[in-house]
Amino acid sequence: MQSDLFSQSNLEVEGPQRFALQNSQMLRVSLGDDVLAVKGAMVAFQGSVAFHHEKAGSMGKLLKKMLTSEDMPLMRVSGQGEVFFANEAGYVYIVELGGDGISVNGQNLLAFDSSLAWDINRTKGAGIMAGGLFNTTVSGSGLVALCTVGKPVVLDCSAQPTYVDVQACVAWSSSLVPKVVSSMNMKSMLRGGSGEALQYAFHGPGFVVVQPSEWSSAPQQSSGGGGLGNLLGD
Repeated sequence: MQSDLFSQSNLEVEGPQRFALQNSQMLRVSLGDDVLAVKGAMVAFQGSVAFHHEKAGSMGKLLKKMLTSEDMPLMRVSGQGEVFFANEAGYVYIVELGGDGISVNGQNLLAFDSSLAWDINRTKGAGIMAGGLFNTTVSGSGLVALCTVGKPVVLDCSAQPTYVDVQACVAWSSSLVPKVVSSMNMKSMLRGGSGEALQYAFHGPGFVVVQPSEWSSAPQQSSGGGGLGNLLGD
């Protein structure tokens, strides 16, 4: 059988890396230690692999999951073999944490090492019922895989204030403490304009990752994806 489908670029990636890009839109994880992944992100697996619901782990996390729209349904993936993860053909990026942390929009989180700590946090200034204003913070030493709709931009927040639409914001340095601000004025409200009313406001040492979409539709991809260096420019 012959076809471009069977070209080398589409064959399974092999190598010693625990987290690796099968391609720009698919993550390949070689199991050993357990991995936590967002439910629904698994698209294929090989070997002897088990999937179990990951409990919140504490009453505080459980209450946050119940009260917020940032409920992150996690599954624990264990066993021996390879697991492939993706989310609506979004670009996949691998971030290596070295004792630091990253705050991620739950829709942009794909998978991370089970040894990493995680929690749900409310952004300062966001009402308890405001949708999309609860993000998941992952910290420690290990690997995190994110996905973005379209190719993202990484903005440095140290030089000047940076404002990002709350639904286009993918992730930011956990050292940053963003606030939620509104750009909607009374005139816009009276005219019934929708506008970009809410933004995250960042200012301080750190970065914020922004995607060119608000998850309103399936992504249109052409090329991209990569590891920490491609995402953060290191």
